[in-house]
Amino acid sequence: MSSEAPSEAVAHRGMITACVVLAVIMQALDTTIANVALPYMQGSISASSDQINWVLTSYIVAAAIMTPPSAFLARRFGRKRVLLWAIVGFVVSSILCGLAQSLEEIILARLLQGLAGAALVPLSQGILLDIYSLKERGSAMALFGVSVMVGPVLGPMLGGWLTDNFSWRWVFFINLPIGLLALAGIVYYVSETTTDTSSRLDWLGFGSLSVAIMALQLFLDRGEQLGWFSSGEILVEAIVAAVALYVFLVHTFTTDTPFISPQLFKDRNFSISVIFIFIVGITYLASLALMTPYLQTLMGYPVLTAGMVMGPRGLGTMLTMFLAGRLLGKVDTRLLLLTGLGLSALSMGLMTGWTPDVSMQTVIWVGFIQGTSLGMLFVPLTTVAFATLPASLRAEGTGLYSLSRNVGSSVGISIVTVLLTQNIQANHEQIGAYITPFNRAFDAGLIKSYLDPMAASGRAALDAMVNVQASWIAYVNDFKLLMLLSLAVMPLLLIIKPPKTQANEEPAPVME
Repeated sequence: MSSEAPSEAVAHRGMITACVVLAVIMQALDTTIANVALPYMQGSISASSDQINWVLTSYIVAAAIMTPPSAFLARRFGRKRVLLWAIVGFVVSSILCGLAQSLEEIILARLLQGLAGAALVPLSQGILLDIYSLKERGSAMALFGVSVMVGPVLGPMLGGWLTDNFSWRWVFFINLPIGLLALAGIVYYVSETTTDTSSRLDWLGFGSLSVAIMALQLFLDRGEQLGWFSSGEILVEAIVAAVALYVFLVHTFTTDTPFISPQLFKDRNFSISVIFIFIVGITYLASLALMTPYLQTLMGYPVLTAGMVMGPRGLGTMLTMFLAGRLLGKVDTRLLLLTGLGLSALSMGLMTGWTPDVSMQTVIWVGFIQGTSLGMLFVPLTTVAFATLPASLRAEGTGLYSLSRNVGSSVGISIVTVLLTQNIQANHEQIGAYITPFNRAFDAGLIKSYLDPMAASGRAALDAMVNVQASWIAYVNDFKLLMLLSLAVMPLLLIIKPPKTQANEEPAPVME
């Protein structure tokens, strides 16, 4: 189907739009819906606090690896066929996630879910670009962007409600009815594209990059648990990651048909945007991974309450996505990006002042501010990334752009989790050094009654208090790191070229 075809020539365009948007919403939900259920999964499958985050990172890494080759698969086998298999694979792996009885089973199922779901977003976006005319694509991409961002809005609330009323397993089972509706609609309404049997994938480039990403993620996820470079496994993973990355880079710059074209990085805006979206991936999803245990473990929020409190973050993102879209072309894009980074740094700075007694209203409005920062970043950043990129490189560029965001998310989650664990232990030791029977502060009447270091009940109460204080300081340190990352990329705005928009120019993809 030609992208230049008038909209009237496309039959059932509304139903096609509804079906592909449904598929995108299903995939987007799973980026956040599992967050609020993590503490319940942790108890059910006997996982530690750092291990349970593999449920998040395994999905993100798998999706990152399989996103770039989705365009090749569509050319080789047909876009409709690949999309249908992606939906089937996503639904089946979701059911396997819900049925998992161990940490290993759920991580494997999440890997399969990420591999299957990676193609849903780029292929659905391609269908929308085909069925809408040039003049209508701006509205179509805005709708597409909103469907991608429904996950952060509905995910925590829906996940909390399902976990509270049924079980954490239903955060995965919910994909079955959504997937079946999308599958039926696509089978009936979407037409198949022509295939190119001569299309070839650079397997060495794809394989070496995939191995590098997986080895790096294992290195980050297991390093703290195994003692970093004192462990043989960690040494092997570090070496494998370095060698695979070296092979990928050498092969990329020496082969005629690389998996990722070096020509992409000759575009200054695109190269800078890839760095930006990597940082955005770190700050946004890593902060979400921190908020769940902060609210449920440190503040004692029920799972449904935690989901409701985190919901306004996504609402802020949706609102500013529309606002940023209207401001594009009227306001310097670099100013919009600076505003987004400033709001991100502000929200993280405010979170460094939180205590375990912070009010619910404060958590909600600070989360809303953070959500607005993401919306103010995504639309302008995508416009900058693809405004000067040649059309022949755009499909490959969207895959790399998405890859950078996903890798940033998985790396960010791993790093803040490692730092959280280390800082809690260090803080506990430092604070605990002041708790001795010789500390005169324990001689006061009421304090001695409840917090006597010489009594077992007193020592237990003191240990609980130290744990809370140690955890609180560790969370504050992580929030401070994320704030500094937002500030650190601001100077890159000075070397971005503001995109020149034209009235009849084809809009760049809003999300991918």
